[in-house]
Amino acid sequence: MMRKILINIIRFYRKYISPLKKPCCRFYPSCSQYALEALEKYGALKGTFLAIKRILRCNPFCEGGYDPVK
Repeated sequence: MMRKILINIIRFYRKYISPLKKPCCRFYPSCSQYALEALEKYGALKGTFLAIKRILRCNPFCEGGYDPVK
């Protein structure tokens, strides 16, 4: 249940909020796509942990690049 709520929040962000900003993610797939994949693969607890960890790495001091959910 919690996984579905989190997925819907991310989908809302991707549809209504993300288009209003310029692209700024340093990774492929984007942080929101990474979060969706992590939640679908690992569930709410571990998926949320992985998504937060990824978002914290998405900053000007990180090189970025290809970083799939493992």
